[in-house]
Amino acid sequence: MSSTLDLNNIQGDILSGLPKKTQTYLFFQIKDVNLFRKQLALFVPIVKTVAQVLKDRQAIEDHKRKPTDGKPELIPMVGVNVAFSSKGLVLMGIKAEDFQDVAFTNGQLLDSKNLGDNGTTTSTGFTPDWEKEFLNPIHGLIFLSGDSHQTIDKKLREVESVFGIGTLHPSIHEVARLVGDVRPGAESGHEHFGFLDGVSNPAVKDFDKTPFPGQETVRDGIILMGRDGDSRAALRQPWMTDGSFLSFRYLFQHVPEFNDFLDKNPIPLPGLPREQGSELLGARLVGRWKSGAPIDITPLADDPALGADPQRNNNFRFQGETNDQSRCPFAAHIRRTNPRADLEDHNAPTENRRIIRRGVQFGPEVSKEENCEKKTLHGRGLLFTCYSSSITDGFQFIQTKWANSPKFPPFQTTAAIPGIDPIIGQVGGGAVRPLSGTNPNDPVADLSPPEFIKPRGGEYFFSPSIAALRDTLAEAVHVV
Repeated sequence: MSSTLDLNNIQGDILSGLPKKTQTYLFFQIKDVNLFRKQLALFVPIVKTVAQVLKDRQAIEDHKRKPTDGKPELIPMVGVNVAFSSKGLVLMGIKAEDFQDVAFTNGQLLDSKNLGDNGTTTSTGFTPDWEKEFLNPIHGLIFLSGDSHQTIDKKLREVESVFGIGTLHPSIHEVARLVGDVRPGAESGHEHFGFLDGVSNPAVKDFDKTPFPGQETVRDGIILMGRDGDSRAALRQPWMTDGSFLSFRYLFQHVPEFNDFLDKNPIPLPGLPREQGSELLGARLVGRWKSGAPIDITPLADDPALGADPQRNNNFRFQGETNDQSRCPFAAHIRRTNPRADLEDHNAPTENRRIIRRGVQFGPEVSKEENCEKKTLHGRGLLFTCYSSSITDGFQFIQTKWANSPKFPPFQTTAAIPGIDPIIGQVGGGAVRPLSGTNPNDPVADLSPPEFIKPRGGEYFFSPSIAALRDTLAEAVHVV
């Protein structure tokens, strides 16, 4: 296995996250394989690496320290990354089974029923309730992150020119284009339900030198193929080293319905006003207050200063709560997707389940009309993206074995079944979704929230290293 990280060889979004105020996702099919591979050689220099992202982030920090008159302007900045589905790689002559990951080989469309997505089963198989674009084969994804739509659009025209999009003989065909934007003002960093997002990503050994208190450090092979911690490294091809699987989900959030549910089901604690009872219910469904403060530390009241402090907001383990839901329900979203002591204290390590989450919000803010009608009228949600060296051990396992399992964690012996993750848990077919533990004074009482998040598409991709793009997937163009 490789030891020293080559930050010039790893695509920038994986370890460092492409800086962004907005992102554009371009999903494509390869129409002319030979032409595409030649054009890919011209595209590789456009792809931003981790080393380049670190320079970008330093430039951002330097810019913030400069004196400004009024509102500081953003630095024009854009980053481009690329990833391929198993279908796309097969077209380029790569054996999908060589990746040693069944979920990736089969693709997310075939995995959708297993993930719990709603859909229809007929004699020909299962069809999920996805947007029609994602029911078509998708071969690859090019995504651009930047400071503004104008900056991204300019770079996108350069990308389209490389692959001949808009000409008579393009090498790729656009299947879908999605645009996401960081939420405005004080909501920046918060997803559409209003909760601070991205707090508990793991640190990566040999890359993240100063992890925050409580932040788990994982070996680099948990995220990158061919490195320490990649359990399948010996079975994979050497050219796959420094690549990572990208799991994408097109998640629609029903925000007015979520808010209405909280309003109708406040937690009835003595002396707690109804509005605060509704806020407490939301915090117990998620496991954090909207500020990011974990309820494991501050169970009955929000603490915005704690939520905003990276030195404290992730420093907890659910320790000493093996059979107790009074501080945090077993089904709470952050407890279900990162169980910490619930498994670790029972000699059940979770390192190989860790993923690095990226993504961005899409869609408008909730309108006055939606608030009045308590009904979603405009599509909004999350363009969810995460990275790992194994989909079957990472994203797929978290969704199917943790989030969707009503009896998780396995070592608890409470009288009531915990229930599935109330935020991302899925049972398919619109089944009832009871969970316990929402009321700290009555931990066995059941509550059955509806689905607040509906997946409407997705795919599994491989994000290759720069060397793999240049030397294995692209065909060199020789100029005479």
